[in-house]
Amino acid sequence: MHNPFDLSGKAAVVTGANTGIGQAIALALAAAGADLACVGRTPADDTVEAARRMGRKAVIIAADLSTIEPVQRIVDETLAAFGRLDILVNNAGIIRRADAVDFSEADWDAVIDTNLKSAFFLCQAAARHMIAQSQGKIINIASMLTFQGGIRVPSYTASKSGIGGLTKLLANEWAGKGINVNAIAPGYIATNNTAALQADEARNKAIVDRIPAGRWGEPGDLGGAAVFLASDAARYVQGHILAVDGGWLAR
Repeated sequence: MHNPFDLSGKAAVVTGANTGIGQAIALALAAAGADLACVGRTPADDTVEAARRMGRKAVIIAADLSTIEPVQRIVDETLAAFGRLDILVNNAGIIRRADAVDFSEADWDAVIDTNLKSAFFLCQAAARHMIAQSQGKIINIASMLTFQGGIRVPSYTASKSGIGGLTKLLANEWAGKGINVNAIAPGYIATNNTAALQADEARNKAIVDRIPAGRWGEPGDLGGAAVFLASDAARYVQGHILAVDGGWLAR
């Protein structure tokens, strides 16, 4: 009997796969059978080694996604390594914090370029190949700030709101071409990016008090959602933003 969650024989590109959410998603895809192209500025040695221990093929693609310069090369190197590209996870992202009245143009551009511009052009480059093969899965990593405003992170909020809209637009354009485009919106996940919030006693308490699950999420909590959206089980899911948030948005 066919397992609709089986990713055996598929090749996945995961950006920011060296740690945190990206690493957890990459390893969940590998556990489901996918081979991995791990993309990032920092080599994802631990991720690649873990995937290979599972019996998967895995490669590192060094790329700085603060510009779109490496975008086509990422696709080309993936195809050279595996002969195929079936899944793209746009996870790489940065955040800058400052009051809106003081926020700099440099911090605005850095976040928008990495989180939104490069994500779009990587979707575009991957989709050109996926359209030719009439199948593919794209998963963008959104945020609670795709739905909410947040404070002191104007460019991050703008970028993640943009990811939500972009996911829907691409689904509209590409669903009929065999490509599923969806997003995962992580809740408050304990990673390096949220270390400052976790360390702030008052802010940490306010966050946990609002989460119905009563705890911060862990990167591994996102793995099942990624496998689902990357698999045949989600073949009729298009333009959806799946919140994995412990109930945060329901509160």
